[in-house]
Amino acid sequence: MINYKNDSIEKFVAEETWEVYLQNMNTHNLKLHDGSGAGSDFLGWVDLPKTALKEIPKAYNEAIELMQDKDVVVCVGIGGSYLGARAVLQALSKPFSKSSPEILFAGHHLDADYHADLLNYLEKKDFGIIVISKSGTTTEPAIAFRLLTDLLKKQGKSKQLKRHIIAITDAKKGALRNLADELSLMSFVVPDDVGGRFSVFTPVGLVPLAVAGVDVKALVEGAKDMSGEIGYEQLPGKNPALRYAAFRKLMWDKKKSVEILANTQPSLSYVAEWWKQLFGESEGKAGKGLFPASINLTTDLHSLGQYIQEGTPLMFETFLEISNPDQSLTIPHDEANRDKLNYIADKPVSYVNQQAAAGTYQAHKDGDVPVSRIVIDKNDAYHLGELLYFFEKACGMSAYALGVNPFNQPGVEAYKNNMFKLLGKK
Repeated sequence: MINYKNDSIEKFVAEETWEVYLQNMNTHNLKLHDGSGAGSDFLGWVDLPKTALKEIPKAYNEAIELMQDKDVVVCVGIGGSYLGARAVLQALSKPFSKSSPEILFAGHHLDADYHADLLNYLEKKDFGIIVISKSGTTTEPAIAFRLLTDLLKKQGKSKQLKRHIIAITDAKKGALRNLADELSLMSFVVPDDVGGRFSVFTPVGLVPLAVAGVDVKALVEGAKDMSGEIGYEQLPGKNPALRYAAFRKLMWDKKKSVEILANTQPSLSYVAEWWKQLFGESEGKAGKGLFPASINLTTDLHSLGQYIQEGTPLMFETFLEISNPDQSLTIPHDEANRDKLNYIADKPVSYVNQQAAAGTYQAHKDGDVPVSRIVIDKNDAYHLGELLYFFEKACGMSAYALGVNPFNQPGVEAYKNNMFKLLGKK
């Protein structure tokens, strides 16, 4: 279970007022279950963990089998079509080890150097592609997919594309669906009632993760168990996602404009990237929404710590912590003690990191930065599943509390329209 700790509330509201916040947030939690809120056509993610488990064994084993002999598998997608998978994969991967097959990403930006280097790297390798796009025409992944399929053809595999490509797309329509049907590609469906940023527990996230060797069953089990912990039938005061969403609304009402997610483990940095899209696209509408930012502790204390401690009071901070990190690496004793570190000799490095996080938490609190903590027991697939579903549920409630539709993103089209015009698209 996720532990949400907050000892900043009493600085802002009396206990009875906080109870009102909790009760109000519970009405928004109910909307996510009874479909009475805006965007109710996109609530398929709410109960998804309970049904996704039934699909995992057979379908994903076929994807694993297709890609298991490849040197590299390139996941092509942008936004919600890649962030969930990348967040989980980075969290669970060893920093200096390669998975088998090696998992790389493309189509999440338009940098020519990156994609040119990728093509050079793949030139003499046997590689596969997992392309993820509802329409098949989103510019960034469509360009990357065209480049990668062109390389497959140059490798002499024009007639073997179905042995190298998995498509995750719409069930019936769109350019990628048409191609998948034409070439008889292995394909998976992006559910119509689940938006991209809520899609990590659909094939969008699960297929790439299964191919990478992640225990996707444990991931979904964690999400399923968390869904029971934070359902609308739970008492508001006992619901950690509801309390987190309520505190965010309180901060908005107190004129805070930025939430910083402070990771205490670098492995969770892409979880923060996923979190930023989740809350940014869901809440940033109609002149409303907290700006989601993130830092990595302790690295960013040496660049942004001063501002957070004493800068413009526009932010509050949510610490994301792991309560039971690996303690096998300890600090050696040094007879000379020139660096004056013998006072922590023989202690785990993870223990020092925990104390640094605790000290930072207290310092920022003392500096009048509102702080709270989200603590997971362990960095593994099960607990990551809990965490991601926790954030999805909190996001839905939080956006409803602001009076916006959590499931659309009308502002995204503005840059696309300008880009198409500049490129001469008719």
